[in-house]
Amino acid sequence: MEQEAIYLRVLTDLKKRINQQEFATLKLPDERSLAVAYDVSRSSIKRALNVLAQQGIIFKKRGSGTFVNPLYLKNQNMFQSTGHSLGVSDSFRIDGEAPAIELVSFDKQLADKDTQLALFLEEGEEVYHIKRLRQLQGKTFMSEDALVPVKLLPNLTEADVHASLFKYAELTTRKPVTRSFLTVSAEPSTPQDQRALGLKSTEPVGVMAGIYFLDDGTPFEVGTMRIHYKYMRYNSFDSLDGE
Repeated sequence: MEQEAIYLRVLTDLKKRINQQEFATLKLPDERSLAVAYDVSRSSIKRALNVLAQQGIIFKKRGSGTFVNPLYLKNQNMFQSTGHSLGVSDSFRIDGEAPAIELVSFDKQLADKDTQLALFLEEGEEVYHIKRLRQLQGKTFMSEDALVPVKLLPNLTEADVHASLFKYAELTTRKPVTRSFLTVSAEPSTPQDQRALGLKSTEPVGVMAGIYFLDDGTPFEVGTMRIHYKYMRYNSFDSLDGE
């Protein structure tokens, strides 16, 4: 019982400090330093950090440390859960049919401040800006807008983005995309949504926005998917054990 109280005290205080944005660089102290600062065992620190990671508040990047998830800071009231998410090609199917891809645009641009923060980029670094439509049985059901660091996929071409970007990333980096932190919402459709998705002006659109990570914790993509409400179904496997 005492160990439970210690871990909860650390968890509560760390979350409070994160919400107050005490960690200006978004990087948390290492486990040893936190254990000394809180005068507790490293196992208590590890347990608290694991819970924060599963809640989507922090993420661990192998070889670099533990960081606050910038998406959490922007959407604290909406941020609810994390899970191991599949890409669109695997998540949305009808009778086994994977969605077709229509490329709208593909170019490079300098990452703005928000993108630098989300993808841990330096000023002057570039991202690919990719816009695509997804179709099932000849009907467009989703529009995608994605930003991906050029340095992660330096040889990416327009031909490559006509297929699964996650599978291309795994083949070229040898690291799968294994985690995402997403906000899921619905809002009134815009004229652009109505044209792209065949929605009426009175019909809503589903929105999934977030960050995808490679297996080693590297932020891979900031993306927004706008989905026809009839297809707004998403499967996620979440851990609910609090560990």
